[in-house]
Amino acid sequence: MATGRTHRPATRSRGIPEATVARLPLYLRALTALSERSVPTVSSEELAAAAGVNSAKLRKDFSYLGSYGTRGVGYDVEYLVYQISRELGLTQDWPVVIVGIGNLGAALANYGGFASRGFRVAALIDADPAMAGKPVAGIPVQHTDELETIIQDNGVSIGVIATPAGAAQQVCDRLVAAGVTSILNFAPTVLSVPDGVDVRKVDLSIELQILAFHEQRKAGEEAGAGTAQQAAATRSDAADQGPDGDVPAVMPA
Repeated sequence: MATGRTHRPATRSRGIPEATVARLPLYLRALTALSERSVPTVSSEELAAAAGVNSAKLRKDFSYLGSYGTRGVGYDVEYLVYQISRELGLTQDWPVVIVGIGNLGAALANYGGFASRGFRVAALIDADPAMAGKPVAGIPVQHTDELETIIQDNGVSIGVIATPAGAAQQVCDRLVAAGVTSILNFAPTVLSVPDGVDVRKVDLSIELQILAFHEQRKAGEEAGAGTAQQAAATRSDAADQGPDGDVPAVMPA
């Protein structure tokens, strides 16, 4: 879920729809798994199933990349990994700072997927003086007083906010003022940002609430099905009874 005003990255200016851009990481994840198993080629149907989309949509998405596959052979896995990685900007190093090193921030710092996908955690930042100097995932935590210097020294353009909601906007303002133009927000609040800054919001509670809705709907459908079955059984019992409600003495053959 994106919030705030956004600028237009290069992919969008080249005519790739936003919905396609959002699916490219899904394709890349599926392709990476195939590459790790040394699978040389993959059909659109197989790749679409692995990515959780339909094959027609996948072929349309890949047409924006200029990749059409080979009839009877499919798509070259390694080439697609490179092509999508390049389109997403993952063929270069992206230094990232994580602000807020509580339980969530520490878990993010320990996530091994950043480095393998082109992101380098340049610094961990927290407002608690007692955290300063403590290593998390092998990186010493630095105090928020150093935030601007850290961003400038490391050329950081992507910031991750994992602070409590009350501190998130202030941290966001400082990140933007220091030159950060893309923010991944884990704080349970909506951030206000100026034009030219992209914000992606990850709210775990909202995702759980959506799952709860689906669980409730499924439970209601099951209860409705049970009621329908019970009603059908009741009608069947009534049909087997005589006009006065008694079961006939002689049942039909």
